[in-house]
Amino acid sequence: MTLVAIMQPTFLPWCGYFALINHVDKFILLDTVQFARRSWQQRNQIKTAQGAKWLTVPVISKGLRDQKILDVQIDLSRGFPSKQIRTLEVTYNKTRYFKNFGPELFNIMNNHHKKLSDLSIEIIKWMCEKFEIKTPFINASEIPQTGNKENLLVSLCQQIDAKHYVSPPGSHVYLEESDAFNLAKIKLSYFQYQHPIYTQQHGSFLSHMSALDLIFNCGYESREILLSGYSLS
Repeated sequence: MTLVAIMQPTFLPWCGYFALINHVDKFILLDTVQFARRSWQQRNQIKTAQGAKWLTVPVISKGLRDQKILDVQIDLSRGFPSKQIRTLEVTYNKTRYFKNFGPELFNIMNNHHKKLSDLSIEIIKWMCEKFEIKTPFINASEIPQTGNKENLLVSLCQQIDAKHYVSPPGSHVYLEESDAFNLAKIKLSYFQYQHPIYTQQHGSFLSHMSALDLIFNCGYESREILLSGYSLS
């Protein structure tokens, strides 16, 4: 029974995002839904000496209210990626594994991406390599699909012949109000993740930062730490 998860491509995702990818047989990047400004689609948090700090990709959005994620253009006139790279350097240059992995990440960020989704997806795949996650990816834009919300999820599952959909817990309310998965004879379960605690810089542990924080602080132990906190309900 093929397990599949479907998530929007987000910028520098947190640990639970990667634990979910690791758990399933196929992972669909939902790049065909509407872009939401100031969401996880374009920003995430890192831990600095002053606490959590947003790291944001500037995008062109004026007059483009209904654009899909895959169509969003990076606003290269606002100092991207040099400002973000400098922030990461200042924040993580003293971590144990920054020299191992920082240059690889910065090469990706400097790769002249024009679209936000292309940048985010390349970084997600790179982070998966660091976590030794080998789950294959499929872009939703490459698959025929119909409907929206739960019907869209069912449609995508059917297109790749998946019989078991694994959902993040945040979707529980609206999915449980629908019989779409039952009618399609697709099993529905929910992924639960207890954020692991690991050694960080700057005092007490702060959870739900970008998983980059784990990679730079823990390096080759990151996979074991990442996968220590997940379960399926």
